[in-house]
Amino acid sequence: QAQLVESGGGLVQTGGSLRLSCAASKHTFSSYAMAWFRQAPGKEHTFVAGIDWSGSNSDYTDSVKGRFIISRDNAKNTVYLQMNSLKPEDTAIYYCAAAHGLGIYYAREAYRYWGQGTQVTVSS
Repeated sequence: QAQLVESGGGLVQTGGSLRLSCAASKHTFSSYAMAWFRQAPGKEHTFVAGIDWSGSNSDYTDSVKGRFIISRDNAKNTVYLQMNSLKPEDTAIYYCAAAHGLGIYYAREAYRYWGQGTQVTVSS
């Protein structure tokens, strides 16, 4: 069973940047598809970015394209989310998630393992 621990959240002004990290305990990390979801107050979890097992393919929700970059380092069992040009509407709890499989998956139900979440707050 994989355990995921996020870090890197915090308070930032509009236009600022943050880098989230997610460390996985599983030694077979490279066989998992990884993603970041977020949950704003009063809203459902939504897909933000996903990356395949190799790190060669990634995808993003439209609202973060061109601003966020997902990457992974399989040697370090870690996935990252670089967030640039942050906006107040990016404020949410951000969750790292892992799914059995090699591709990119968009549905929350595809992900079996979840981190505890890290708060990102963007002030206007």
